[in-house]
Amino acid sequence: MINRLLLSNYLQRALELLRLKNLTLLLSCACLLAGPVLSAQTAPDSLPSATLDTSPIQKYKLSNGMELIVLPDHRAATVVHMVCVRVGSMDEVDGTSGVAHAIEHMMFKGTHKVGVGEFSRRVAALGGRENAFTNQDFTGFFQQIPANRLEAVMRLEADRFEHNSWVDAEFKKEIEVIKEERRMRTDDVPRSILNEQLNAVQFTASPYRRPVIGWMNDLDSMTADDVRHFHNTWYKPSNSVVVVVGDVQPLDVKKMADRIYGVIPKGVTPTRKPRVEPEQTGLRRLSVKAPAEQGFLIMSWKVPGYNSDPKSSEHQDALALQMLSAVLDGYSGARLDRTLTQGEHPLADEAGAEYTFSGRGPQVFQLQAVPAAGQNTDQLEAALMAQIKRIADEGVSAAELNRVKAQWIAAAVYKRDSLFNQAQEMGSYWIEGLPLDTSDRLISELSSITPAQVQWVAQKYFGDDHLTVGTLVPMPIKSEAARKAANAANALREGMLR
Repeated sequence: MINRLLLSNYLQRALELLRLKNLTLLLSCACLLAGPVLSAQTAPDSLPSATLDTSPIQKYKLSNGMELIVLPDHRAATVVHMVCVRVGSMDEVDGTSGVAHAIEHMMFKGTHKVGVGEFSRRVAALGGRENAFTNQDFTGFFQQIPANRLEAVMRLEADRFEHNSWVDAEFKKEIEVIKEERRMRTDDVPRSILNEQLNAVQFTASPYRRPVIGWMNDLDSMTADDVRHFHNTWYKPSNSVVVVVGDVQPLDVKKMADRIYGVIPKGVTPTRKPRVEPEQTGLRRLSVKAPAEQGFLIMSWKVPGYNSDPKSSEHQDALALQMLSAVLDGYSGARLDRTLTQGEHPLADEAGAEYTFSGRGPQVFQLQAVPAAGQNTDQLEAALMAQIKRIADEGVSAAELNRVKAQWIAAAVYKRDSLFNQAQEMGSYWIEGLPLDTSDRLISELSSITPAQVQWVAQKYFGDDHLTVGTLVPMPIKSEAARKAANAANALREGMLR
């Protein structure tokens, strides 16, 4: 349980960020996190509405087309500086999968001014830490440093953005590192293999069908010039945004950015071709056999994602789908956990729901489960589907929905204690063409979702036509060493880290 003094201090900090019109909501959120989950009998029958004042986000466009987003946060003398480039694995073409992620690695290999590995050493010498990430939609590079070191890291980042340079021998060494990363995070992790294969089956035209890290054959045949060409094509000011969150004054940051980033030649970003996923018109199934101790089931439906038009049906349905996901798997003891993993004879060791919500490509809603000993994935599939059908038939109570809303809002409030989370969110919103204050809007919009809307999306989107089912068929693990390796690999978090 959270210490009362710490909770009080947190609420004071949160209120500096969020001047809620109804403070009861924030207090109820904090109480939910500080104590046991409320039962349906004790949950509020109605949730007070919450409207957040617009955050003091400042947005500028530099003379070369690069954009700058600044959010002052004066709670500590530190700052997060992030450059987001609107290029990810979805911008690759067949035969060069993984090249966007490879560039992320090679950006640490130097310029004409900065030697191999020197970037990280200089950031550390400034008292900071840094890293980078690649996903389907974009690539991000970030540093967290003392506020008075912002100009120094801006100069380092701008230099490698424009002048990234390395010899072929460095690429040959690094591509082996990337291939080992693929082995550790995908090839040796049965669930990751299933996820990768499911994407390849579920999507036909969408580039989301390719893995972010790339197919191994493409990594084997990738050349240094493939990476250089991709960098030269997409790393342009007009395709990028600089995000700064922390103890800064926006106009001071703008002057720095003008001097440092604004002088990078504008360049031309290629026109992107639309790659719209065709309508799926029937159930798809796949199975993957791999050495594993347990099976695994994924049921994945194509559904609408959140967009910038609040009047569109897709926008409203996305909000309701987010709440449906939270009802099923938003807290300890949620519906899937309670009905599938608890009791004297549980069907599953794990069960959950995930909705991808927004992005540059198509979005999915997934139910996932690991069968308990003596159970099989056919039974799990029927049980998961029964939970969706129950909501479609009976709906959800206002009390249950209000409980998950409060917990979602509380988590969103707590997340704002992290400068990195704030920077990454705004970078993502810029990449996807969403308003920069989407976090504030979501709190208000999700608060207004009704039980009838949740029931409607459960009725509308969960038929067979848009469903892809993936099943992991466990095969014998031949040695104790292999078992330990598999368990260690399964413990790794999914994602692409440098």
